Amino acid sequence: MGEEQAAHAQIADSHAPDHSLEASAARILARHRDAIKVRKPHLAVANLARILGAALTLANRHGFHAMTLRQLAEESGLSMGGLYSYLDSKDTLLLMILEEVAEAAEGALAAAPEVVRADPARHLAWLIERHILLTEAMHPWFVFAYMEAKAFPPEARKRAVESERTTERILAGAVAEGMQRGTFAAGDPLFAATLIKPLLQDWYVKRSKYRERGIEAPAYAAEVNAFVRKALT
Repeated sequence: MGEEQAAHAQIADSHAPDHSLEASAARILARHRDAIKVRKPHLAVANLARILGAALTLANRHGFHAMTLRQLAEESGLSMGGLYSYLDSKDTLLLMILEEVAEAAEGALAAAPEVVRADPARHLAWLIERHILLTEAMHPWFVFAYMEAKAFPPEARKRAVESERTTERILAGAVAEGMQRGTFAAGDPLFAATLIKPLLQDWYVKRSKYRERGIEAPAYAAEVNAFVRKALT
């Protein structure tokens, strides 16, 4: 990794929030405090983390829509009554997961320091790297959102589409700024962003392919950035 790439990674790491199951469960509890019946925060977070981990495991094994709440209870080690203290349906659980994925992505990409935003080329490179590092940290979550998307009910599908469009708009903003300043060749910023997005998705959807070649997340981010920079200039 070169000095500039290392600087990007350092900035990304210094701003990275905790994406452990427990931290995600705590954020989900805060969003759904009124609906979750367990009042002790430490117990609620611990059990929510077990439910989330079990759901991601079962979804990867069988598919979320084939998973039953009874299977989820067994995998998480909770009784059915205990499970219903946290959610009333699979759709509620689905929205909990999608909200965490969407807010993590939107929050991460909105956190670029001013020194990075001041340079459109650096900003775009930072966004690309930040997204790849985030999906590495939350790999099961992003794979879930991608693989299960076709079967989402309307409300969940709407949330997933909104999240993807938000990511594209943030990328397009950096591209547009670069085009206005002459850093990038003139063109359609949003279309450029829609072409960049599949490169970001490829890391978490086909990560094993890159791992077999000995390519880790920072190296993949560097290669994507080099490719995008050449395409835009």
